[in-house]
Amino acid sequence: MNMGEIMSDALAYPLNNFKALVLYIVLGIIAAIIGGTSIISLLAATSTKGLSSSALSGVGIIGTIIFIMVLFLIEGYALDIVKFGIERRIDSPGIDFGRQIPNALKLIIVDIAYYIVPAIILFILGIFFKDWILTIISVIVAIIFSLANFMARCRLAKTDSLGEALSMGEAIGDISRVGFFKLVATVILIIIISVIVILVIGFINEINGIIGNILLGIAMVYLVFFYHRAIGLLYSDA
Repeated sequence: MNMGEIMSDALAYPLNNFKALVLYIVLGIIAAIIGGTSIISLLAATSTKGLSSSALSGVGIIGTIIFIMVLFLIEGYALDIVKFGIERRIDSPGIDFGRQIPNALKLIIVDIAYYIVPAIILFILGIFFKDWILTIISVIVAIIFSLANFMARCRLAKTDSLGEALSMGEAIGDISRVGFFKLVATVILIIIISVIVILVIGFINEINGIIGNILLGIAMVYLVFFYHRAIGLLYSDA
């Protein structure tokens, strides 16, 4: 698919799957409510004693666990949007606790790995190189591993396999298979479109704060769908 086809499909995808969009918004609201309640309970527990303190602490801890699980579910659901993009399916994912939550945990491991490895490489290179040479090398390494992390996310979405996602050589190879310039150009377009949407919402927020905040919440969910759909479609050519 060319960039025009990817962008047009990704922009239309959230609107064509409105029920899924609403579901994601509901999950976000649930996470916000549970997270807020948990924080209040934990703070209240610090200022009380006895059974009340224990009860509030228990509510806070349980709420925090549920909050984290909902966040993982949201992240796992987003990975499934990538998966559907790779398969070029036009429908939207359903809720699958047994797969989406573990996949979100795997994604955290993947993200950590793809940031730790370049940090170690740059630390070692820093022993031998200094000043502008190290700066140039740092930029190159950061770009390569950032793009490889994109590919790793797609590999995880496609296979549900942590091993496949952590195969850094294959992930870096996927960059050339997708097309380096096509990948970079698509990411830049995604950023530009996202910034434009946020700026428009920001302008509306200046006129009416309540409407602006509501639209901002909806826009952020829309952009999550748009971004992950675009990345999935991009990877479908790998």
